[in-house]
Amino acid sequence: MRFDGWIAGLGTASGVRLVLGHWPGSPFGPVSDVMIEHASGHRELLAPTEELARFVADTYSFDQVRIVPVTVERSGPEWAVAAGPLSLRFTTGGRGALGWLLRAVPPVLARQLPWVRLIDVPARLLTGVRTYGSAGNGRREWYAVQDLHRITAAGATLDGVDLGPLSDVDPPVRFGFGSTPRSPSLARITTTVRVSGRMAGK
Repeated sequence: MRFDGWIAGLGTASGVRLVLGHWPGSPFGPVSDVMIEHASGHRELLAPTEELARFVADTYSFDQVRIVPVTVERSGPEWAVAAGPLSLRFTTGGRGALGWLLRAVPPVLARQLPWVRLIDVPARLLTGVRTYGSAGNGRREWYAVQDLHRITAAGATLDGVDLGPLSDVDPPVRFGFGSTPRSPSLARITTTVRVSGRMAGK
């Protein structure tokens, strides 16, 4: 099952870390979801439908799941996210060296499993992020990253509380086998989840 779109990962001064998945192309239609890890380690999922929430919760690990409307608006480098109790705005900057390298890889190659497995070790060394691994319920998952931009500014409130200035994703989030890069970033990505030992939808 392939999800094509963007993942944004960022931290806040409060210790709350946020991971936005924005998927114009997915098995569930155009959808977005937000994963939240609090400073205490409590992990939440905000998803717009029961069906998507069930699939994501079966693939990752959460302590709480909330079904709420999730909307994402983008105007150039400016992103605005509304997800139930969460309001998030962030601004993206330019690419670093890694972003330019990722852009140089043809998308057809970048999405192939042998390539993703090949770059798993370099990705861990450079960013602390894994590109291939085990997910929940015996699933396998891999991330084909095709671009990477810095997040330069952000502001967020959760349940009416201001989360404070932008910060690194530190400590790493613990939803699945890998985190997002430590530095706040927006990745252009295709995420593939293999269910029950075969590729659904192929």
